[in-house]
Order: sequence, then structure tokens, then C-alpha cells
Amino acid sequence: MLSRAYTTDTQSKSSDIAATILAAASPPQILAACDAVESFLHKHTADQTRWFFSITFPTLICKIFGFNESSGSSSAAVKSSSPSGWIDIAALANDSQLADGIFSLLSPTGVLLSSIAAADGLSLVKYVFPVERLPEWVRYMLQNERDSQVLSDLCPLFKNRLKEDSVKGSSFQVQLNVFEYYMFWFVYYPVCRGNSEGPQTVRVRRSKRFRLENWAYSIPGLSSTKRGLEQKNEGNLYMRLLYSYLRAYVPVGDVKSHQPYRSSLLHYSFAYDTPFVEKAEFLVNTLIHFWLVDNDFSPLPMNLCKSFGVSFPFRSVFGETPPTSGLGEVVNVFVKYLNLSSSAPSDGADQVDYTESPRWKVGGTFNAAQSRNVVPVVDSGNSWNSWIQRPLYRFILRTFLYCPVESSIKNASQVFTLWVSYLEPWTICMEEFAELDANLAKCNKSTLKDVTPSTPHGYTSSWQAFVLANYLYYSSLVMHFIGFAHKFLHTEPEVIVKMVSKVITILTSSSELVNLIKNVDTVFHLKPTGSSKGVLNALHRYVPAIREQLQDWEDGLSETDADGSFLHENWNKDLRLFSDGEDGGQKLLQLFVLRAESELQSIGGENLSQNLQCLDRLKSELCQLFGGPILKPMNTTETLQCGHLRDEIFKPRSFGNRAMVDIKYKGDWMKRPISDDEIGWLAKVLVKLSGWLNESLGLNPVESSQDSPSWSYLDLSTDARSEYGPMEMMKVVFCSFISWLLMLRGAGVTFMREHGVRVNLRVLASKKVVVALLIVAAFSLLRRTFLRVG
Repeated sequence: MLSRAYTTDTQSKSSDIAATILAAASPPQILAACDAVESFLHKHTADQTRWFFSITFPTLICKIFGFNESSGSSSAAVKSSSPSGWIDIAALANDSQLADGIFSLLSPTGVLLSSIAAADGLSLVKYVFPVERLPEWVRYMLQNERDSQVLSDLCPLFKNRLKEDSVKGSSFQVQLNVFEYYMFWFVYYPVCRGNSEGPQTVRVRRSKRFRLENWAYSIPGLSSTKRGLEQKNEGNLYMRLLYSYLRAYVPVGDVKSHQPYRSSLLHYSFAYDTPFVEKAEFLVNTLIHFWLVDNDFSPLPMNLCKSFGVSFPFRSVFGETPPTSGLGEVVNVFVKYLNLSSSAPSDGADQVDYTESPRWKVGGTFNAAQSRNVVPVVDSGNSWNSWIQRPLYRFILRTFLYCPVESSIKNASQVFTLWVSYLEPWTICMEEFAELDANLAKCNKSTLKDVTPSTPHGYTSSWQAFVLANYLYYSSLVMHFIGFAHKFLHTEPEVIVKMVSKVITILTSSSELVNLIKNVDTVFHLKPTGSSKGVLNALHRYVPAIREQLQDWEDGLSETDADGSFLHENWNKDLRLFSDGEDGGQKLLQLFVLRAESELQSIGGENLSQNLQCLDRLKSELCQLFGGPILKPMNTTETLQCGHLRDEIFKPRSFGNRAMVDIKYKGDWMKRPISDDEIGWLAKVLVKLSGWLNESLGLNPVESSQDSPSWSYLDLSTDARSEYGPMEMMKVVFCSFISWLLMLRGAGVTFMREHGVRVNLRVLASKKVVVALLIVAAFSLLRRTFLRVG
């Protein structure tokens, strides 16, 4: 047991070091503070560091990342205009010595992380992570007691980490050990930076060539020089730390060496995992939920939510909010590293079986009561890929769909780089991380080659399982990107053309890949028959999984009656890349080529010939993709109609503040999306009533008869006698009145049929009409009340 004097000494030293850290603002002061921390930890054992992690460590985190520790509100996480964090100061000063000193302190092989592991082994300290800095969907879950109780079952990241707040009683808090607490802050840092910077609003200036060169240079394949990671990442301290943590804690390569975990490191729940595997899954889940999911209104798979009876009303809360800006680069490093585990297998035994629909499964055999207490894991073979498939797809798709047209395209270009890198996992190898790994003290190239050997940079049939498991990235996401390209073509035509060309180049890089994508699209739209080719019949077993992915991954992103998005109705129920309809990929790309050629010629410039050559290459690649000329002869009328339709579909928009006059609806006007000046439930009732009346009156058929309406006449015999009297006269008048009404109804219905007019009571759902009726009713009621009183 430690003496009271020694405990007081460690407490005072920890307080002194915290004061030194808090005052460190210049590179010499920061290096001195790092030395003080390392010196203290070297001199003290794990059981003597309680005061350090209670007093000094929170201050160290605040200074490293530039957080304000004086307040617990969300605004405290917003960084000031001048950099206060050590990472930002090192980047701004471009001081390699300072960067190396901070990296040495935070390195997974350094004394700080070693002391953290030792402290967690003794369970010295537990921290409470601020709720306001958790991913947005988790924050809203914790506001409800029932959702808080089921959150740990839904999300493995919070398993055994959600505890009831002893002070507030009914509320829950996230309690973490030292390593988990540090990693939460580390992962939150780029989110905080992206939120504080926000989307950059720019004006369209096509003459600024430097913007084109910068963005094109950041996209692989758009620049002439071959690069591994982007040049500006070479000295990025945060990137180096991220990669070092992934290398140290997340295994890739031959996971079979981690026995006794059968053939896969990911087959087991936490109950059977070592701390090493538990730490790996924790880090991967943390990165996924802070970076990829965050403000997604459909954060978890639909099947998982249905199994727990949970529904997320986040669509009304988050709306059409794009992911946090500025995360493209760090996510790219993360995804590239995880895809190293997706290396093409040498034999068929290790390939992932994707014949079943992708579902969340529970390891082991348990009964229904026990299954709720087990962490759900994905049965995915030796790959981390299935962990990131859905959140990454939605991250990329939401960026393309919800990117404001008035914002800079820089963030979208970073996400585009991430996507095209994901499309070519066969080009990823450890050598790509050489720039980040060169600064590691205990790593050499021979070790890298031993872990993951270089693979040929080209698609082979051994990658078929990967493409099938991620087929939507090669099909449906391409269609959404074409919509993005149409929306931003007028802002940066040169960049957008290069982007589209890059995607088509990847799809047509191998005849095997093109044939596989086409064959899957064919069997997706056909019913299985014994007379089909053997290759097509073999691909039919993948269709149910792809169909379920299409509905799950694009959940909430398709058009509905009450949605004003430019997406088409039931978009997430079909694949349209190779469709020859108006909404098919061929027609959209045909229109894109026509618009791009017009835009490029209108801006002119020195690069006009080069841009037109790039467009010609795109045309030839499209011919290869669709197996024929992309541009077919079109008459003037068809061209104008097609252009008008596409202009309406891809018209730039902003969520929440768009005027109704800017929204053009083509289709049944009575079933148009509900507008802001209508009462939703009343409009739906009146639409159904109008439909019933039109059906009863026969007003729905569009074809009109060319025959003139026939009228029935009553011939009276000349010898008929008429009897007169009061009763008979009243009968005659009444029958005449009824006949007149029926004749008027018949004439009205005939007129409506001839002119295609239908009953439409929806106008009564207008808020103005309803308010007017309420005012009249209230005035009438008050008038009667006063008359009775008087």
C-alpha cells in the first residue's frame, strides 16, 4: 500500500505537469511538456499513476486536440480561429521536430500508451464521455430511456459501456476506461474540426485554373504523377497516428495466425475474444460510428432494428444533412487499411459465401433470452469488409445526394477519391502506406512485404466474390453519381468530366469485370429459367442478397409522395445502369456528354483541346461499357423534350428553403408531393375520395369515344289522354326537375370525359381554404350565440 506522503507527492507532481501542459503554446514549450510526461511515466509504476490519469491526462487530451476544457457544452468543442491544439500547431509551424516529439509521445509503442494499457489492467480510472460529443444518432437515442436500454444490444460499441447516471437517475452515460476514452477523443477530433469549419461556400468562377488543378491532383488517376497517398498527407501528424493505431490494434493479412480463432478473427463474440481482438473491434466500431454513421437517419441495418422492434424517427430530425465535411481523407486511410484484409484468396476455400442475404448474426448457439445479451457480429470470413459495407455506402451516397450546390466541391472530391479507391481493392497494398509508415521507428519494408505481399494491379476472377458482395458500389451508386455530375456540371465542368471518366475507366478496365457487372444486371431483371446460360443461372443465387442490400443500404433515400427530392420513385427497388429507358444510365450519360461538350466549349480557355480529348475518351469508354455508340441520332423535338426533363430532374436545390415554384412535378397532378401550404392528412383523404368519385363516374379512362352521345326520346302515342289535377301537376314538375338534374349531371360527366377533366377535391386541403372555412364557421357560430343571448 502506498504511503500518504508518497500519494501526496504524486498528486502534486501530476498537478504541476498539468499546469506545464496547460501553459505549453510554442514548440519548445510543447516539447518540454512531452518530456515531462514521459519522464513521469518512466519513473512510476502502473499503480502509482492514478493521479496522473485523474488530473494530468484530461488536460493533456484537451491540449493535444485543442479542445476547451472549461465548458462541457457542445460549443466548447468548437475550435477558435487561432490554433490551440498541439497537432494544429505542429501542422501550421511545419516543424518536423515538434511533430516527431508529439508522435513519440502518442505512438502505440510509446510510454504513454503502455502506461494506459497497464492502468486499464488494474482498472484504476473510469471516465464519462460527454454525451453532446457522441455521434448524433446516439445522442438522440440516449434522450429516451427505452432506447437507451436497447442501445447496448443494438450497437456493439456501447456494450457494457452504458451505465445509469447515479446523479440524474433515469438518464444514462457512457463510461470508458483510459484507452477507450483516449480513442473516443482521438476519433472525435476530425469531426470537431469539420463541424467548426463547415461547408465552404464558393462562387462559380470557371476561370480559376488552380482550383481545377488542386482538385484533379487529389483524385487518383486524374493527375499525371503516380502517387500512393496524397502528398499533403505525408507530413500530417494525425494521419501518421491514425495509421500507427490501425497497424498496432487492427489485424489484417493472415488472421489465421491468431489462433485459437478458427479460420476467422471475427467469428467470435466478445465472450470468447482476447483483449487484443476486443480492442480491434472496439477501434473499428468507434471509427465507423463517429465518421461514417454519425448523423445518418438510418444508422443500423433494417433487419437488426426489426429484430429488436426499434424504429428510428431520425429522418424528421436530421433531414437531408450531408456527412461531416473534411472526413474524406481520414476515412480513405481507414477504408484502405481495412481492405487489405480483402486480398484475393489463393484458393476457393477462403472465399466468402454471399449466397444468403447479408444479416446480422450472433456467434454460437443460444436461446432467445440469451441472444439479447450477446454482441451481434457479422459472419464474413476473414475480411473486415462486411463491417463497413453499409455505413460506407450511405456515407458516400449521402455526400453525393445532399451536397449543397453553392458549396465547394472539395469535400465531394475527397469522398469521390474514397469511392474510386474502394472500387479497386486489387490495387491496394502495404506499399501505398509507405509515406505514413516511413516515420515509424520500428518498421521496415521487409516487414511490410512479409505481412501483405504486393498484388497485381488489375482485376482477376479471384475478386469476383468482392464485386458481388459490393455490387451496388458498381451499379446503383454509379447512377446516383451521374445525378451528382449533372447537378455540378455547370460549376466545374472540367473536374466533373474527369470524375465521370475515372469511374467509367474503372468499370471498363477489364472485360471480365464488365461482363460480370452486365450479367448480374441481366439476372437481376430476369426470372431463373433452366434454359438460360450456365453463367447466368449461377449468378441468380446472388440476386436476393443484392435486392435486400438495395432496400437496406438506400433506406429512406428514395422518393415518396411527400418528398421533394430529385430521385425517382422506387429508386431503391431496381438497378437502372444498363436500362435503356429515359431514367436509364445510357440516356443519362448520353445527355451528360451533350451537356459537357456544350459547357466545355462555352468556357473555352487554353485547355479546351485537352478537355475535348478527355470527353472523346469518355465517349469511347461508354461505347465499350454499353456495347454500342453512346450518341444516337435524335430529332430536334426529342432533344428538347429530353433536355427539359433532365433539367428538371437535376435542377440544383437546397433542402428546407426551396420555393415551391422551383419544383416542377411531371405526372398525375392530383398525386403530386404534398406541399407546404397543404394539410397532409386532409390531402390524402380528399385524394382517395376524388379517386372513388372518378371511378364511380367513369372519368378515369383516358380514351374518349368518337361517337356522338346518343339521347333517349320518349314517343307518345297520339291517342294518349292527359288527365289534369293538382297532384298530377306536382308529379310532373317534380319529375321534370329530377330529369333536369339527371340531364345536367349526364351533360357534365360527358363534358368532363370529352375534355379529360376529373374530380379533384384536393384543393380543399389548402391551408388557406381550411382557414377561410374555419373563420366562416367561427363567425357563424358567434353570430348565432349573440342572437340567442340578445
